[in-house]
Parts: sequence; structure tokens; C-alpha cells
Amino acid sequence: MPTPSRPTLAAVARAAGVSLKTASRVLNDEPHVAGATRAKVRAAALELGFRRNAAAADLARGGAARLVGFVTADIANRFYASIGSGIEQSLHGDGLQLMSASSREDPARERDLAEAFVERRVAALVLAPTAADHTYLAPEVAAGLPLVLVDRPAEGVDADTVVIDNSGGVRQAVDHLAAHGHTRIALVGDLPRVWTFQERRRAFLRAMADHGVDGAERWVRDGAHDPATAARFVTELLASPDPPTAVLAANNLITRGALHALRRIGERAEALPALVGFDDFELADLLDVTVVAYDAEEIGRQAARLALDRAATPARPVQHRVVPTRLVARGSGERPPAA
Repeated sequence: MPTPSRPTLAAVARAAGVSLKTASRVLNDEPHVAGATRAKVRAAALELGFRRNAAAADLARGGAARLVGFVTADIANRFYASIGSGIEQSLHGDGLQLMSASSREDPARERDLAEAFVERRVAALVLAPTAADHTYLAPEVAAGLPLVLVDRPAEGVDADTVVIDNSGGVRQAVDHLAAHGHTRIALVGDLPRVWTFQERRRAFLRAMADHGVDGAERWVRDGAHDPATAARFVTELLASPDPPTAVLAANNLITRGALHALRRIGERAEALPALVGFDDFELADLLDVTVVAYDAEEIGRQAARLALDRAATPARPVQHRVVPTRLVARGSGERPPAA
């Protein structure tokens, strides 16, 4: 059975009885074509089921496709979905569309996806970096590609960046727990190579030292890249000879794992430890979880604006923007230490 093929522009021109150039001018909405000829070409295209290849048309004219590529670190994480939503909101009025793909925190996959978007001549690229080195993107940026990094900066390329106030958010959490009597605070974090966790870990140790707590490293656990691992770490910490009285979960997935651990031990414990999660998440208000919150969609909106500004003014100075955080008290972070 023959494989069906799309009707070509040449087929439309033959059906309408016009030249290939005339058919192209009509279907690309170019001026100076007689009304009757325009109607004849459009009727032929409709009858044949011809669909214009907008990306190819853009590239044929020497421009970029009307697409913006977004390489996320984890498409299943609501955080990145919110960033994508913010990007789309800002692109809509400029006639641009967003295409997303997930690196799954795999540096090799991230590079493959970024290069695939570049090969398709996207109008801009937004990237949540996973790899340690992004030198391969430097020539593209030098050639005019608007590149914006979100959530994390990148090594090897100087590009516009939008990040969260990681240090400020962790400071808010530690200060809040300390104000409720906690000095034995644990930090459960992501993979040690992830820049955001590195920032949050440094801020945590500084804040604990400022509150007069020495040796806070003994309550730090890293490598909790999924809720199950986070639950295991929290369980082990609370069962240790020197258990913390409060837990700071370094992202929303880790907070989910911590909640599972606390639920399992809840009936056996005289008092549950306090819990603060970095990142707000769906149903956190119903679960009374105190969080360090911020506007993730604003990260996307700012990223899109930076990309559009860069396209309009390629030579402007690189910008680094920081989205502020706020502590939202809901109950879990206000539990006092057990007597």
C-alpha cells in the first residue's frame, strides 16, 4: 500500500493553472497578486488539502522560525510547567509559539535537545541548565541566538539569566524555624551537582552559623532527587541518635517525600518535627505545609521578555534577574520542638 504524501506547492500551482512563484506569493500572503488569481490559488489549495509549511517559509526568507524552544530539566515537575506557562503568556502577543522538551537532568540529552532546537532555527532558546559546560552554545549566542537561562546559570556562555532568590528563601526558612525554638534543623536536598541545591546548602549553613549552631552539616542530606529517596532520608534522620526537630525540604518533590515519612511516623511520635518546604505546590494549603514561595510563572514571563528584548537589541548588556521569595506560614513550620 503506497504511503500517503502531503500535497505540494507545485501541485497547487498546477491545479490553479499558475506559476509556482505566483502560488507561493498567494499562500505567503504577499501583495501584488490579482484578486481572481488569489481566489483561484486558495481554492486549489483547499481542494487538495495543502498546508503551508510556516517554518520552512520563514527560513527560506532568511529568518528564524516563529518558535521558541524550552529545554526543561524535568517536564513532570510542576515548577517547570509553571515556567513554561509564563513563557507562553509573554510570547502570545508577539505571534510566537513555545515548544518544550525535557532533559530529565541528563547533560547529554540536554545538549541534544538544545542543538536540535538550534538546527530548527528557533527564534529564541530558553534553557534550564543541567550540564556543567555550555561552551557549545557560545557560537550560537555570538551569531545572534537569544538565549535565556532559567533557574540556574550556565558555565561557558554569557547569557541572560533568571533565577530564584535561593539564599534569601533559605534564610527566611531558617529564621522562621529558629523563631519557633528550633536549633536542630535538617536540610534534605537534591543532587549535589545541581546549582540550586548548592546555593541553598551554602545559605543554610551560613544561616545556621548565624544562629549560633555549629556542625550543622551533620543534618544535611543530598541526593534526594525523588520523593521516595527524600522519605528515606527524613526517616533516617529522625531515627538517628541526634535527630533534628525541624526539616527544611529543598524543593517540592523532597517536601512530598518528607510528608510521606512524617505520616508514617506520626502515630508513633510524641510530636512531629516542624517542616518547611522550598517551593509551593498544589494542595500545600490543604495539607497545612509552610513553604518558601515565589511566582514561578514570573520566571517564565521575565525569560520571555529577556529573549524578545535580546532579539530586538542584540548588543545590549547581559542581564541577571532574581525573583524574590516569601515565607507562607500554614502550620507545619510553626510546630515547636518536642519537650
